[in-house]
Amino acid sequence: MNPIEKFLQQNSVMVLDGALATELEAYGCDLDDPLWSAKVLLENPKAIKEVHKEYFKAGADCAITASYQATIAGFAERGFSEEQSLSLIKKTVELARSARDEYWEEGSYGNNVTPLVAASIGPYGAYLADGSEYTGNYGVTDQQLVDFHRPRMKALVEAGADLLAMETIPSFQEARVLATLLLEFPETYAWMSFTLKNGKEISDGTALRTCAEELNDSNQVASVGVNCAPMEIAAEAVAVLKKHTDKPLLMYPNSGETYDPDSNTWYGEGSSVYFDDASQQWVERGASVIGGCCRTTPQHIRVLAEKWKMKR
Repeated sequence: MNPIEKFLQQNSVMVLDGALATELEAYGCDLDDPLWSAKVLLENPKAIKEVHKEYFKAGADCAITASYQATIAGFAERGFSEEQSLSLIKKTVELARSARDEYWEEGSYGNNVTPLVAASIGPYGAYLADGSEYTGNYGVTDQQLVDFHRPRMKALVEAGADLLAMETIPSFQEARVLATLLLEFPETYAWMSFTLKNGKEISDGTALRTCAEELNDSNQVASVGVNCAPMEIAAEAVAVLKKHTDKPLLMYPNSGETYDPDSNTWYGEGSSVYFDDASQQWVERGASVIGGCCRTTPQHIRVLAEKWKMKR
């Protein structure tokens, strides 16, 4: 059964986790690397498991794995064989599942449904590590995207993820390719989450309406939404999507800070209190799956869980 639909049959809101990289840096991990958080798979995998567990303790109903930037091509550039790369990709699911299972066995989870593990499938632009996950202007063919995504998708499914998180997708072309690839794994569900140019268009300029309508016929796409965007724009985008799809809508924006790509720095306020207050609008606009992306922490997720679990 569609795992998001199953969850939402018993709960009005699903709470996702927050940023993995932000917390890994708090653990002392150096992520200044094209592999980003996937680099920690090589150096300190225990830290990844601990971060997942912290989010479950904070009240997250779903953990997103450290596979966003874990790709065969990326690991190959570090000298890893395809077999070694696939093993590392599968390890991201194993770490999240282990954290989930340990926490569930402790018996302190305040919910009636076992938390989920969503295996992250980041965009082609994440591998390029040049910011193109915010433009979608790759200049590649459909087949190149298929060849890039298929092995990782297969490995994550084989590792036992509950569903796939096709996230931070900036390109309508890539969204169509991923939805088509999903058909090769008929028992697997996924969500599709876009980055935004504005409140009505994804990053490559395609109308959100077009994206929603393209995915409406895919029974395996369990949810559609936006992530890695400012809260106000993301909330506007959810309201647009609500008009064009009956699928559950998800929204996991950044903390409230703004990223400067020229200096690779963040600025502004990222208050968890503000995050909590703002979530009221997200749900009113139509989102039923909510969480945090860049610069969010377990505290951001804790305030969401405390707010929305009280209403279940």
